[in-house]
Amino acid sequence: MPEMLVEMDQEDVDIPSRRALITGATGLLGRAVFKEFNQNNWNAVGCGYRRAQPKFEQINLLDSVAVHEIIRDFQPHVIVHCAAERRPDVVESQPDAASQLNVAASGNLAKEAAGIGAFLIYISTDYVFDGTNPPYKETDIPNPLNLYGKTKLEGEKAVLENNDGAAVLRIPVLYGEVERLEESAVTVMFDKVQFSNKSANMDHWQQRFPTNVKDVATVCRQLAEKRMLDPSIKGTFHWSGNEQMTKYEMACAIADAFNLPSSHLRPITDCPVMGALRPRNAQLDCSKLEMLGIGQRTPFRAGIKESLWPFLVDKRWRQTVFH
Repeated sequence: MPEMLVEMDQEDVDIPSRRALITGATGLLGRAVFKEFNQNNWNAVGCGYRRAQPKFEQINLLDSVAVHEIIRDFQPHVIVHCAAERRPDVVESQPDAASQLNVAASGNLAKEAAGIGAFLIYISTDYVFDGTNPPYKETDIPNPLNLYGKTKLEGEKAVLENNDGAAVLRIPVLYGEVERLEESAVTVMFDKVQFSNKSANMDHWQQRFPTNVKDVATVCRQLAEKRMLDPSIKGTFHWSGNEQMTKYEMACAIADAFNLPSSHLRPITDCPVMGALRPRNAQLDCSKLEMLGIGQRTPFRAGIKESLWPFLVDKRWRQTVFH
């Protein structure tokens, strides 16, 4: 009945009263977190820096005045701090810049959040552990092997020192709907998988737990919503996918998901000598969140298919699967 449609003025649109601010909203995880809050009755504002498009605020998190102003103006109930330098080899080559973003900016954000009583969720990493004695509980002693893990651990401390009501959420290697394959250490392998005319060496030493950004985003929202009802929700938490795979095994699973050959993929079982040191197996124990009834896990094959099919080179295959 078309006559029922009434023209709505902009101001009649009901803006949800719960406000969430997401840093790093232009990144792989930040985009998913922004979307999750936005689609679940939160008024979400995302901020980015290099890639800030019209829908995101451009903020340099190292500019404490700018940070103070956006928090004061928007008055968020929740801040999800996704922005970080998360490439271990970049952290090694640019330690000062990485420390500014991962530590100093995080501590400052925590202070500003405490100032207005906002709940801060600081995204951290399984790389705070050395990977010799998994699985790791939140109470286990961290021992990062590389500078990336060290800066993220220092960031955790800076956050909790400046804001005793904050939460730290440690997560492992992420994948999801990428803008470019290089955006994730999981999706970046797709070209090597697809171009089966030349053999590709794949790490088969480090045990990983690939985790879908949509699942982490859901955990952040559930944590925020639980916290609104229960102030005891704070401190350190772990979330992770539960399928253990080396990069070689991920590459084989990707090949399998797209019916591509995997015989050109070569498993390398030696400890890698190049770049920053990596923990062998930093599996996270997630039972603390699970006991709170928080969590979501997308099976790797389903999640990776959804993430990668736009990057499939052989379009004929796409037709057969989706039509």
